[in-house]
Amino acid sequence: METHGLVGPVGLGCVEVRVLGCLLEKQRTTPDAYPLSLNALRLACNQSTNRDPVVNYDDAEIRGALHRLERRRLVRLASGRGSRAAKYRHLLAEALPMSDAEQAAMAVLMLRGAQTPGELKQRTERMHTFAHLEDVNATLARLIERGLARRLPRRPGQKEERYAQLLEGVAEAEEPAVREAEGARAEGEAPAAALRSHSTPPAERASHAGEDSLAALAERVSRLEREVAELRARAGAARIEHAPPPA
Repeated sequence: METHGLVGPVGLGCVEVRVLGCLLEKQRTTPDAYPLSLNALRLACNQSTNRDPVVNYDDAEIRGALHRLERRRLVRLASGRGSRAAKYRHLLAEALPMSDAEQAAMAVLMLRGAQTPGELKQRTERMHTFAHLEDVNATLARLIERGLARRLPRRPGQKEERYAQLLEGVAEAEEPAVREAEGARAEGEAPAAALRSHSTPPAERASHAGEDSLAALAERVSRLEREVAELRARAGAARIEHAPPPA
């Protein structure tokens, strides 16, 4: 499947991301059981394996997430004739066209949080086989170009860089250096309007556009303020540490 066009962060909540990730994962790992009923989806969301963080969502939380995803045209009801339970499928192929490799990488990032390329290569095996680590890096580069993922700063003592999905709009609650914040701001300015215009009914677009812009701006300003404050604190600590001892 070809991937083309830029799509910015879609601003989903954590429950919506978990629900969408589970639908994407189960479609590829257990196709005979897909689409998923509400009960199957709850069990998938609350798995104690292959999930980070482990959660305990109830039916009401998952049903609410499904309704919000339906309004964004990212999920639809897919019960067949004679089906006793409502079943749901994702619509990512229409909203965010992705290759098999991109879908597998996004599913793991959505369900297990930030990952290194090595972790992604291992943890996507049931959905897609990456022959080489370079293939994982190339897939991540395409997701970053589309505004769907971003590179995170290296943790102290960690050799590999980590990557996170941007469907929630914020990669992770970390405090990167100012240069990383500038990069994140540039990525955040990718045209999110492309997806909104596709998935949001026209009547809702005008009323929410201003709110979305103000919320995104406030989030970026707040994040930059925190990062600058931390850098100043680090600089002060470094000056104290290297100050000559008193005579």
